[in-house]
Amino acid sequence: MMKTTHPLFLEAESINSWLVNVRRDFHREPELGMEEYQTQNKIIKYLKEMNIPYTIDIANTAVVGIIEGSKRGKTVALRADMDALPMEDYKTVDYKSTIKGKMHACGHDAHMTILLGAAKILKKKESNLKGTIKLLFQPAEETLGGAKPMIEAGVMKNPKVDAVFGLHVTPELSAGQIGVKYGQMNASSDTIHIMINGESTHGAYPHGGIDAIVIAGHIITALQTIVSRNVDPRESAVVTLGEISGGTQGNIVANRVLMKGTVRTLNPQSRDLVIEKTKKIIENIAISMGGSAELQRSEGYAALINDDHYVDLVKENAEEILGIDNVNIIKSPSLGVEDFAYFLQEAPGAFYRLGCRNEDKGIIHEGHSNLFDVDEDCLPVGVAMQVKNVLSVLEGE
Repeated sequence: MMKTTHPLFLEAESINSWLVNVRRDFHREPELGMEEYQTQNKIIKYLKEMNIPYTIDIANTAVVGIIEGSKRGKTVALRADMDALPMEDYKTVDYKSTIKGKMHACGHDAHMTILLGAAKILKKKESNLKGTIKLLFQPAEETLGGAKPMIEAGVMKNPKVDAVFGLHVTPELSAGQIGVKYGQMNASSDTIHIMINGESTHGAYPHGGIDAIVIAGHIITALQTIVSRNVDPRESAVVTLGEISGGTQGNIVANRVLMKGTVRTLNPQSRDLVIEKTKKIIENIAISMGGSAELQRSEGYAALINDDHYVDLVKENAEEILGIDNVNIIKSPSLGVEDFAYFLQEAPGAFYRLGCRNEDKGIIHEGHSNLFDVDEDCLPVGVAMQVKNVLSVLEGE
């Protein structure tokens, strides 16, 4: 763990025991996406204790807290996701999940705690603040995506948000470190459903039918050419088919095959290109072999694209608080998804990584692992960073 005497870090460290208790409270009672009713009640309780006004009835279980400065100015939003995962908690700790089959295996308990800690410190500075702070507690990041319905409900308006910040814990970095990424940070996602139609006949007389399984085989092979021959090699894209089913019996030519997959891309142009090429390939191959095919696309999260100006701001704040050696520049974007992307479509801002690894404590497991945990020394680091990011926008621009 780094050593720092920065005033904001010391202020955050002074409430560390409170942060640990809050985080463990969330960790013991995890809830899945759009079911975070108890979690919502806990957040409301903490906000009431801080005398921070809030609104609910937004995106089911979301909570939005408001801190108003004494003078008018810019509006900054901080976001934390709330939901857990449908997993058993295998850790042997006294704050282990008490809810069977549910676990905070991705650090959202830490994210909520950090946002509440930042709120606690910023509320004390309220009389000296110029501007407004919105505290966005968002449900269902892991499943349905709670960001979009929150935005549709108007959380980024009245007053309009000028800058938005979010963070995510990562065991790739040690507690006391952060990682920043300029530009594209996370991919967009789409789920694709492909239905191939042929014509059944006896397996001994295949010439009397149209084999949907053979058509599927040609389509599967052809789809691999989209990334290798159509997408700019300087960009990244993934086309994966993870499910396939078809046919009813070994001696019957199949009349239908269903396939399901995912498309991941890093920019809107590649996203549209991959979907368009997929549609043309499946339809034309099927027609050429006497059958037909249909593509159904379910749009997932948008690509997360950071604003470089605010990445600079986060980087400079981290260097001031944590020291230059504890700031890592992430070079490659992730093809995983993150619905903070929707907030960044409404206002400029930055999403960054907060280290939570500690090998001495055995905290080394990746997110979505049954043994996932965070080094709680990362909590005051996250609090200090988010407070500093807010102050930099309200006071420094």
